[in-house]
Amino acid sequence: MEKSPDAFRTISEAAEELDLPQHVLRFWETRFSTIKPLKRGGGRRYYRPEDVQLLKGIRHLLYEQGYTIKGVQRILKDQGARNVIAIGNGGQFDPMALATPEPRPHDGFDGNGENAEEQADAAVGTLIEGRTGPSFEGGLEDADRERLSAVLRELLECKRLLDRAREN
Repeated sequence: MEKSPDAFRTISEAAEELDLPQHVLRFWETRFSTIKPLKRGGGRRYYRPEDVQLLKGIRHLLYEQGYTIKGVQRILKDQGARNVIAIGNGGQFDPMALATPEPRPHDGFDGNGENAEEQADAAVGTLIEGRTGPSFEGGLEDADRERLSAVLRELLECKRLLDRAREN
């Protein structure tokens, strides 16, 4: 017998629906304060339908879009849980809606001793936010913004594939 879509899910049911191990859900509870399943006697967790949708959105951002936990935390803070739930329901995620690109740790340096990735992040932030910089005057045209967004999505997909390859 299948449960109603409005029924609460145990951790095993939620994990199965999300195709994730239960320990990942427990870990995410420690990292995302918006995940708050009901806990009954003996510590059993019961996830509301909204909780499962939020978890779907988080899963999509982490595994499909290639965001880090810190990046998803920032999205939750800046755009709210409703936006992440919409993503979990199949809504479109626009990485260009974020104010600045997500910083990522990198140990590479350019010839000037500055972190090359930080320079790239600053340059992309300049383009995305439309700020002026030493080599760029004005904001992006809509067509250029779309192309940049498409490239960003491709890069995130490449990063996700590389991360998976490193895990194996």
